[in-house]
Amino acid sequence: MIKFSFALLCSAMCAASTAAPHYQPHQRVAGTIRIWGDEHMAGVTSLWAAGFRKFQPGVHFEYQLKGSGAAMPGIYHNVADLALLGRESDLTDDNGFFKSVGGYPPLRLELMNGSLTEPEKSGAPVLFVHKDNPLAKLTVVELDAIFGDEHRRGSRNIRTWGDLGLTGEWKDKQINLYAADAESEAGMHFTRTVLAESRKMNWDHLTEFSDGRRPDGSVLASGEQIVDALRVDRYGLALANVRYARPEVRTLAIAANEAAQHFQPTRENLISRKYPLARRTYAFVNRRPGKPVEPALREFLRYVLSQEGQKDIVRERGYLPLAGDVLAEQARKLD
Repeated sequence: MIKFSFALLCSAMCAASTAAPHYQPHQRVAGTIRIWGDEHMAGVTSLWAAGFRKFQPGVHFEYQLKGSGAAMPGIYHNVADLALLGRESDLTDDNGFFKSVGGYPPLRLELMNGSLTEPEKSGAPVLFVHKDNPLAKLTVVELDAIFGDEHRRGSRNIRTWGDLGLTGEWKDKQINLYAADAESEAGMHFTRTVLAESRKMNWDHLTEFSDGRRPDGSVLASGEQIVDALRVDRYGLALANVRYARPEVRTLAIAANEAAQHFQPTRENLISRKYPLARRTYAFVNRRPGKPVEPALREFLRYVLSQEGQKDIVRERGYLPLAGDVLAEQARKLD
């Protein structure tokens, strides 16, 4: 089970947020910026808006944060200026935009890294085993071989712990898999990142979970159900969020392939993008080819990608800021 030091947390996140330049207005702007998107971004978006208005008091904001699925239609139907997605855009998003605007893609910016401990805030998927399991690490290629059945990454079937090199009592034991519904955002991220978009899963050995309800009406998160199943299964492998870590389970370090270094899921490794399963969030703008971003929106996005905007992310205590090199790359897209 991973333990977090508050001092280390502040050090890593503050270092990332101060890697950006301070926001300096290029011009005075006014008007209304209409934002559609992921409901879980409401808190940080409000902080961005309040911080930006200290520099640009003539700008006002309207929000329709009802989900990532509604975000892209907002900008191609011209009822929104900015689409915020807590996931990668999918075929529905991309094709809908491309066909509606007449054949060009939207401007795409990365705004934040996903959370480590808040699964609804583009939380990073984490691999857990039972505490008795001697395995310490896996690669993305091995995960494809374990969870998949098509193996677009070129691996073989891995179905027993012996296939991963474990001996003794583990050698012939089947790997029992526990994960979120493949159609959930977390499930689709795993399908894209690990299975290279294959939908042919190891269904014979996989148990899926969806959010449910307790008798008192409160939400019973899929991640909690997944880890609860693993706690009583010594031969299980579970995909969940670190929020649900328990003493009976522990996390695995992950590498992209055998030649790469393995990394544990920590905030530092998510910000630096060393952990290969990390998620991030995106902004999309309907910018016609050869045309600049509308001035007020451009200034706002410059603020988001500035030191002030990234510190707002740290204050919100959910999503994680971008590293300096990523911030510089995103800011160049606005020029």
